[in-house]
Amino acid sequence: MPELPEVETTVNSLNILKNKKVIKLDVHTKKLRYPVPLNPLKQILNSNIINLRRIAKYVIIDFDNLNSILIHLGMSGRLKILKNRTLIKKHDHLVFKFSNNIRLIFNDPRKFGFIDVIRSDKINNIRYIKRLGLDALDKRLSKEYLHDKFHKSEVPIKQLLLNQYIVAGIGNIYASEILFDAKISPLSRGKDLNKYQIGTIIQSTKKILKKAIKFGGSTINDYISPDGTLGNFQNNFRVYGKEGKKIRGYKIKKMVQYGRSTFFCPEIQK
Repeated sequence: MPELPEVETTVNSLNILKNKKVIKLDVHTKKLRYPVPLNPLKQILNSNIINLRRIAKYVIIDFDNLNSILIHLGMSGRLKILKNRTLIKKHDHLVFKFSNNIRLIFNDPRKFGFIDVIRSDKINNIRYIKRLGLDALDKRLSKEYLHDKFHKSEVPIKQLLLNQYIVAGIGNIYASEILFDAKISPLSRGKDLNKYQIGTIIQSTKKILKKAIKFGGSTINDYISPDGTLGNFQNNFRVYGKEGKKIRGYKIKKMVQYGRSTFFCPEIQK
């Protein structure tokens, strides 16, 4: 699933669409995770994009008619920008056509992503957004905020980092990398972490995510940026996907937590 760095990279790549007008919309699939909102989508026809942004793992496209499109990429979704009349390919579910033959295509082989149309001033009130915790890169993410969320919890810290209602944007890959950087065991329970350790996790979170954005995200299975560029941060992984390899002379191990793979080095992460 695209995580915060991949979604941020996607939004950055989409900025070439700013001030462009949608002149046509082709819908090739009527249902993704949820039904495609056909009639609301018609509202953005002949409207100009005025802003592109990210909220957690959501892509938000704002139009000058006060409507916004919200896109979640799901497990395997991606947005593609094409500048020619390339034929539509398999799994290209929606095609937004702009002037000069530019097209924005929503491609999703597994159909776990979705798209919605919302009034721009209501974005923060919709159910997908209003329940989210602070963004992982939000300046308000503090030791006090996380300690308040963690200090009574029996849940392991790895799972707490994946809880989008506490911290929004972190997924499975980056949770392993963050905890290794912070030298904290993924088995540590929330209630056992002191404020110093929580501060270290916050520092590692910002360090890892910002570095991942710099490298264009991580391409492991499906992720490719809208302009066709592959992410490169996977070449900087310290532990994820490296079971059995050694780091600082110690072996990296793999375990399953809540149905998800966790990679860590128990001798380094306490």
